[in-house]
Amino acid sequence: MRKGRINSKRQDAIVRHGTTKFSFQQVDVFSSRALLGNPLAVVIGADSLTASEMAVFARWTNLSETTFLLQPKSADADYRVRIFTPAAELPFAGHPTLGSCHVWLSSGGRPKSGDIIQECEAGLVRIRRDNERLSFEAPQLRRSGPVELDTLTRAINGLRLASDVIVDANWVDNGPGWLAVLLRSRTDVLALRPDFAVLSGLRVGVVAPWDPMKEGPDANFEVRAFTAAGFEDPVTGSLNAGIAQWLIGSGIAPSSYIASQGTVLGREGRVHVEQVDDQIWTGGDVKTCIKGVVAF
Repeated sequence: MRKGRINSKRQDAIVRHGTTKFSFQQVDVFSSRALLGNPLAVVIGADSLTASEMAVFARWTNLSETTFLLQPKSADADYRVRIFTPAAELPFAGHPTLGSCHVWLSSGGRPKSGDIIQECEAGLVRIRRDNERLSFEAPQLRRSGPVELDTLTRAINGLRLASDVIVDANWVDNGPGWLAVLLRSRTDVLALRPDFAVLSGLRVGVVAPWDPMKEGPDANFEVRAFTAAGFEDPVTGSLNAGIAQWLIGSGIAPSSYIASQGTVLGREGRVHVEQVDDQIWTGGDVKTCIKGVVAF
């Protein structure tokens, strides 16, 4: 088998009676225990599918993201991935990056060098392995800095926030369009009951530090992610990567920490953040929950 390629003998796409069948996995990302992270659907060897067919399947799965593993176009990449929400294609997203890499590796993929190089619409993303954990190198922020007053006001109104719990806000957009609001305490984050009609069209992340005396040593920050489509995302790699670049860069967070996410949704997401030299790595565990075949 050539490096950087899924074994063609697996026949991931098999034509039978006019129906094309693909190997398929559904994985759970950012949790060491299956069913407590963020699920991702992954179609393997999907080069023959059109963008319209991918979009239809992503709408059908109705997960926050569905991905499609493809042969790379870049000579530097090990594989290529396209990432779809039920509504649109994304240039980059964090939990689909780790989940897709996990599936590529479990399907026989072998990197050309030490790190794995994923190609996506946002460019090349470097991924590293540490035993069971995968981490991606945070892409450069496309937008950073203070949030404009009218946008921030809408976000605050949509989150139903009192002004005395807000510490700061910043753009942390590395592709999906996130802005982040830093609150005073984890209690303030967990108490949020947003008005999604007001937030419509905005991707808003909220973060606050844990109090180790009250809440224990399991994590250092609590994060919640409210999507532009009107739902809360369980665990969000792109948002955590952007938040890390903001908080570490401004001295609010240490160079290594763990973020908890999904608590209100009954999840136990844990996002591991580490700064190495000038790079931010965002990682977590991935568990395979379903393997099978999908027919188009």
